[in-house]
Amino acid sequence: MTDARGWRAKFGVLGPSTNTIVQPDFDDLRPEGVTNHYSRIVIEDAQAISDETFMAGTVEISDNTLDAVRGVLTCKPDYLVMGMSAVTFYGGAEGGKRWRENVEAASGLRISVGSEAVAEALQAYGGIRRIAFLSPYFPVANAEVERYLSDYGFETVRDVCLRCPSWTAIAQVPESTLRAVLHELDGDDVDALIQVGTNLSMMRLAASAEHWLGKPVIAINTATYWHALRANGIKDRMSGFGQLLESH
Repeated sequence: MTDARGWRAKFGVLGPSTNTIVQPDFDDLRPEGVTNHYSRIVIEDAQAISDETFMAGTVEISDNTLDAVRGVLTCKPDYLVMGMSAVTFYGGAEGGKRWRENVEAASGLRISVGSEAVAEALQAYGGIRRIAFLSPYFPVANAEVERYLSDYGFETVRDVCLRCPSWTAIAQVPESTLRAVLHELDGDDVDALIQVGTNLSMMRLAASAEHWLGKPVIAINTATYWHALRANGIKDRMSGFGQLLESH
């Protein structure tokens, strides 16, 4: 017997309770026969006004993740998808691996996380060594992203942190700002651009930017869901969300 709607896969999606972008983004990427079941990691709308307060807020999310795991397991998902990215970069490749393995051990399920998804997406495009990235984070977290990508052999040429003042404020960053930042990051010395921070709405902008910048532009929500689909043997190609889902 299979689930009437999730006959190919049921994904348990873990995301902060303040996040309003991941759930609709992942639903837009959902092919027929795959269902998403969002479980909220309950947190307050933290005020991030410094490196220290930002890190403390993300650690709170990490600490509360297993409660959300226990909640979503009751619908018997086949696989988990992490809808928050910052903590999955902390501690470099080894730290990110340990974080993933802790969730997998607690749940008994495999999970796709943003950090590994981005690294694998870059490898899927091929020929990428120098990257630039943007985030809604503070500098201390950008340094962790740079460290993580360096462990996979990618050199960060430039990065921008938007220093969003709260978790909900991340979803309010206008497209005009993101477009300007992409132009600021781009250059002949960059092979690909990346956006991290799952509450930042950039899937469609990243896809269109690949055309006017002429190089890969990877939005983390696209990469994470792509990773989850491919990890489950679902190889559907989708248009409108960039070359990653169209060609890889």
